[in-house]
Amino acid sequence: MKPNLVYIVADDLGYADLGCYGGREAQFGPVSPRIDELAAGGLRLTQGYSNSPVCSPTRFAMMTMRYQYRLRGGMEEPINSRSKGSATLGLPPEIPTLPSRLREAGYATALIGKWHLGYPPAFGPRRSGYDEFFGIMAGGVDYFTHCSSRGDHDLYIDEQQHHEVGYLTDVLSRRSVGYIERMAAAARAGRPFFLSLHYTAPHWPWETRDDAAVAADVKDNLFHLHGGNIHAYRRMIQHMDEGIGWLVDALRRTGLLADTLIVFTSDNGGERFSDNWPLVGGKMDLTEGGIRVPWIAHWPAVIAPGGISRQHCMTMDWSATLLEVGGGSAHPDCPPDGVSLAALLRDPSHTFERPLYWRMNHRRQRALRRGDWKYLKVDDNEYLFDVQTDERERANLAGRQRARFEALRDEWLRWDASVPAIPEDATVSLGYSVKDMPQR
Repeated sequence: MKPNLVYIVADDLGYADLGCYGGREAQFGPVSPRIDELAAGGLRLTQGYSNSPVCSPTRFAMMTMRYQYRLRGGMEEPINSRSKGSATLGLPPEIPTLPSRLREAGYATALIGKWHLGYPPAFGPRRSGYDEFFGIMAGGVDYFTHCSSRGDHDLYIDEQQHHEVGYLTDVLSRRSVGYIERMAAAARAGRPFFLSLHYTAPHWPWETRDDAAVAADVKDNLFHLHGGNIHAYRRMIQHMDEGIGWLVDALRRTGLLADTLIVFTSDNGGERFSDNWPLVGGKMDLTEGGIRVPWIAHWPAVIAPGGISRQHCMTMDWSATLLEVGGGSAHPDCPPDGVSLAALLRDPSHTFERPLYWRMNHRRQRALRRGDWKYLKVDDNEYLFDVQTDERERANLAGRQRARFEALRDEWLRWDASVPAIPEDATVSLGYSVKDMPQR
């Protein structure tokens, strides 16, 4: 019998924000006990990455199982609310996706949470393989008013606006529990489901369950540059963690937990209040703190508890994994760049060489990870790091290992020539700068 598939994606979560990745406790206690339980009962990766250090490009890769640079919308860093109404900046409905291919394989499909891949009428979750959608179209909204940075109300059922009172993280969690309960009988009878649960937490604005009064204060600038702190940020993670616990409890209560593969990650590295230790940098950076993210897989029927893997991978690899596990196949016109990690689920010691490539319009960044080594370019500066021994990317070995540096740079250039160039009109949207807060 095919497993149910649950793909949980946090938003701007730092590498060390979770207890199972070394995160320290908050004033109120453990930040992520339910996610930590999933890691302890399954597989945790320590060398996993996102396809991009910013939201929507990673989501293009997650959906298509291909490098985001193959689509025009994937060149935006990120898609912003000014693109509303655009017929080019989004995920084209004709492009095969993970949910569309799983639906072909017999799955019921639903997205609950953040879409951020273009606006209707040209784009939308229902046009790209999801049977159901409940959530937001934009990159971020207020947790209480559910309004985007433009002030537009942005909570939908399919493509119809939906008004609901509640803290958004909890609204998404409860909707996911309801979906599982509604689909349970069919799943037990042999029709599995694929649920994408894409939280906005712990993305700005910095609002916990108790901060409804903050909504009026940030309605004109959701970046919330004058507020927030690590205590509110950790509480936001804890709210998400609690909701994930509700979901796990629902799977257990309906008898589906053993035969459900849950994959948890973040769309990119942490933002201003995140803990990325020992990594440097964060969102928008191709240093490790911007792209190395948690990856946890839990599937009691297949994955032995307590597994830890150093396999290199990125977002599109996990999407390819879910497709293979679900018995689906890629469309021949869009062969995936992602590589399935299905063998890793049964054997955490299984490893294979997996070179990973990135580029950013922002600061003309480049990066390549091959084995222990990483080639990096930021602005006009180039580096070579042994990230096995120097995860903080402080000891530049480009001068001492010139041949290795040049070989990796040449490899990156060959890869770059294999994907479309960044167009002149591609935008970089920064919510703040060193004028607002000191650089990392």
